[in-house]
Amino acid sequence: MPFSLHQGDALSVLATLPDDCVDAVITDPPYNSGGRTAKERTSRSAKQKYTSADAKHTLPDFTGENMDQRSYGFWLTQIMTEAHRLTRTGGTALLFTDWRQLPITTDAIQAAGWLWRGVLAWHKPQARPQKGRFTQNCEFVVWASKGAIDASRNPVYLPGMSSQPSGSKRQHITQKPVEVMRELVKISPPGGTILDFCAGSGSTGVAALLEGRDFIGVEKTKHYASIAADRLTETIRQSLSQDDMVLTA
Repeated sequence: MPFSLHQGDALSVLATLPDDCVDAVITDPPYNSGGRTAKERTSRSAKQKYTSADAKHTLPDFTGENMDQRSYGFWLTQIMTEAHRLTRTGGTALLFTDWRQLPITTDAIQAAGWLWRGVLAWHKPQARPQKGRFTQNCEFVVWASKGAIDASRNPVYLPGMSSQPSGSKRQHITQKPVEVMRELVKISPPGGTILDFCAGSGSTGVAALLEGRDFIGVEKTKHYASIAADRLTETIRQSLSQDDMVLTA
């Protein structure tokens, strides 16, 4: 199978994987952001933080949104250190974040041994307007590499990003669109393996499979792990041609 999906704690699962088994780490970890005080940041659920009161969809909550900034930085450094071990030399890491957590994310990824390469913009056209303020409709992707990048292995020119999926298409509270993820996974060489240790509903994996990459996913929440498994399996089924099928009597 071109993908494997693990339901469980990311640090525990990654510890069981062998060295140098992936070409890119692309993930959207819980931001642990928002709130004016430490209490607001740590006492509200992900659903309370990221879902509007007038939202037309009802999506299940997910765990991992109860850390303060220092705890988040420590956790992210731990898990990106483990991810660094799993990544081949010259491989890359891409982490989504917001403006509040951008500094701690860039610190953590470097503390974990990665070479910070830059920040990509993530445009959210459906962000809520704020009276008397600028609308926060831009988030970010921090990207880095494990040592030098050999551009001859994967000579691509990759664009920026835009567009969040509409409410009717989302299966996860913080889901990213497959179209955007398909551009991101191209940082991995064709046939390479992509790791997402916060797989959510599986968008990174779907994009990886569609672009001819293998995928390793980890998701802690059982509900979302089930959705991801269904989406990945359906992607494989739809991408098979008749020549790929073996007919039996």
